[in-house]
Amino acid sequence: MPPAGPAAQSYVERPPVAALADVVSTVWVQQIAADAPAYPQRNLPHGGTEIVCTVGATPQVAGPRTGPHVELLTPGTTVVGLRLRPGAAGALLGLPPSELVDLAVPADALWGRAAAALGEGVAAAGSAAGALAALQRGMLARRVAGPEPDALVAEAVRRLMPGRATDVAGLPTLLAVSERHLRRRCQAAVGLGPKALHRTLRFQGFLARAQEALGAGRRPGALADLAVRAGYADQAHLTRECVRLTGVTPRAFLAETVDACACGHDHAASYGPFLAGSFTAGSFTAGSFKNARAEAS
Repeated sequence: MPPAGPAAQSYVERPPVAALADVVSTVWVQQIAADAPAYPQRNLPHGGTEIVCTVGATPQVAGPRTGPHVELLTPGTTVVGLRLRPGAAGALLGLPPSELVDLAVPADALWGRAAAALGEGVAAAGSAAGALAALQRGMLARRVAGPEPDALVAEAVRRLMPGRATDVAGLPTLLAVSERHLRRRCQAAVGLGPKALHRTLRFQGFLARAQEALGAGRRPGALADLAVRAGYADQAHLTRECVRLTGVTPRAFLAETVDACACGHDHAASYGPFLAGSFTAGSFTAGSFKNARAEAS
């Protein structure tokens, strides 16, 4: 993507309101200046599902991605959005994210008139902050009526986060379920199997280290060092995964990230959990293990 100065494009992430924190990892506002050129936004796989609303339009639901997708944001655009934690989408969507892999669909196709009303509320807010607050209120209403996230999958996600020593092959044993059962539950709740999810989360860990450095005013560092610290076997391993998930090499991707984010983008709300190694501080309970065994038998 071409460079964009601070006056041309802004992006700020924040934690969600407390009542959504168990299912939403981050919320954001992105604005393109009216006198700026169209902005090519590269959307990457991150393991979750997103609710995205361009102010003045109907919200969209973007399912879990397995590869990159570039969209052009027109001048004068304001976009607000929520990123759901991997495995938590069912609490808000009303259908499994496995049906939305690599798709972006108008929310009214899923929620009917309620989605149109949500878009109208976002448009009527009068400010970017108000639009984001309206989107969160609408999602909170759905959260109250929705099912609880799958506890087994939530623990699998926690154990697969960057910085943890969990081996994907050993995950079924740790969770006291069969490999087939875990894969089925993970695909239903996340839209990805455990192996694909692990690869996606690992790359997000790499991106988190780069964004942390940029946020502190530093360059991301040498690729070989970043690769090892992010859990890759070597730089070649990182390169293969980066091309698969972003469409470009790590060097080109980091250059693009520097151009887009060094002007003051705030990504701390999304990269913080990847550096901490977990979305939550909780753990799978003994009761949950018992229930998982019963469901698997």
